[in-house]
Amino acid sequence: MPADNVLKVQMYRDMVLGRLFELRAEQLTHRGLVAGSIHLGIGEEATQVGACRALAAQDYLVPSHRTHVADIVKGTDPGRLMAEIIGRATGHCGGRAGSSHFADASTRNLGVQGIIGAVFPVATGAALAQQRLNSGCIVLAFFGDGASNQGTFHEALNLTALWKLPIVWVCANNQYGMGTRFDNTSALPNVGDRACAYGMPGHVVDGNDVLAVYEVTCEARARALAGFGPTLIECKTYRHRGHSTFDRNTYRSQEEIDAWMKRDPLLLFEKTLRTEGLLTDESVAAIASEMGRSMDAAEAFAVQSPDPAPAAVMEMVFCPSEVR
Repeated sequence: MPADNVLKVQMYRDMVLGRLFELRAEQLTHRGLVAGSIHLGIGEEATQVGACRALAAQDYLVPSHRTHVADIVKGTDPGRLMAEIIGRATGHCGGRAGSSHFADASTRNLGVQGIIGAVFPVATGAALAQQRLNSGCIVLAFFGDGASNQGTFHEALNLTALWKLPIVWVCANNQYGMGTRFDNTSALPNVGDRACAYGMPGHVVDGNDVLAVYEVTCEARARALAGFGPTLIECKTYRHRGHSTFDRNTYRSQEEIDAWMKRDPLLLFEKTLRTEGLLTDESVAAIASEMGRSMDAAEAFAVQSPDPAPAAVMEMVFCPSEVR
C-alpha cells in the first residue's frame, strides 16, 4: 500500500525526531547521566519508521536494543523514554529498565530482550496468543543480523511458519554484529534468503528507503492478518556509530563509513520529498525547529525528574498476588 503525501511528511517528521532523540541520548551518555552504555540506531531511522508506520495501534511491537525510534513511532512518550534511559522514576519502567530492557505496555510494546536471540521465543509466544485469541492483531519483531545466527532464530521461524502465526520478522542488517562483519558470519549473502527454508516469503529491501520498508511491511501485515502466516523482511542499512557508546569503532574503514554516510536515510528521504514538492527550505527548517523544541522538552523532563525512591526497590519485581 503506497504512502499518501500526508503520511510521507509524517514519516519525515518521525525520522527527524528520531535522529534528534538519539543524538540527545548520546550527549546525555557523554555527560555521565547514563549508567553504562546505550546502543544507538543513528542511520537506521528509515527501517524503524517505515516498519512501524505500517502497524495499527492495536498491533504489538517486540523491539531491539537499538530501536528507540521505533518505540517513539509506536507511541511511547519521548520524555518518559529519555527518563527511563537515564534511570529516573518517571520512566516507563520507573528507571529500572534503562535502554536495554525497556517496555511500554500502554503502546503494546512488549519490551527489549537483554539476551541476543531472546526476541524470537518472546515474539513467537506473543503471536501464538494473538492467533488463539483471534484478536485481529499482529506482532512485529525487530532483530539484528547478529541475532540471525542464533538457534532461536531458526526454531522461531520454523514454528511461526508451521503454525501460520500472525507475525512479521524485521531484520535490521546494519552489516555488523558488534565488530564482526555479516559476510564473515553467514554462508548466505542475505538473511532474507533463509525464509524459503521455512516456507515463508522473504524480502530483501533497502533499509535506508523508508517508503520501500513501509510498503513491504504493509504487504506482510496484510498477509499475516489474512491467516497466511509470517514474513521475513531484511532491511539493509548501516549504523553511523559503533556498536555501543563504549565502542571506539576502529574495525571499520573510513572509506566504508563515508560511502554509507552519503546514503544517510534522512537526507535521501528529504531529497525525495523536495523533488515531489512536499518539502521546501522553509518547511524543512520549521520541522527541524519544532522537533528540536520537542527534544528540549523531553530532555528537560528527563533530567529534572527524580531518582527512584529506595523504598520502591521491590516494586515491579513480584506479581501482586498470593501464591496458592
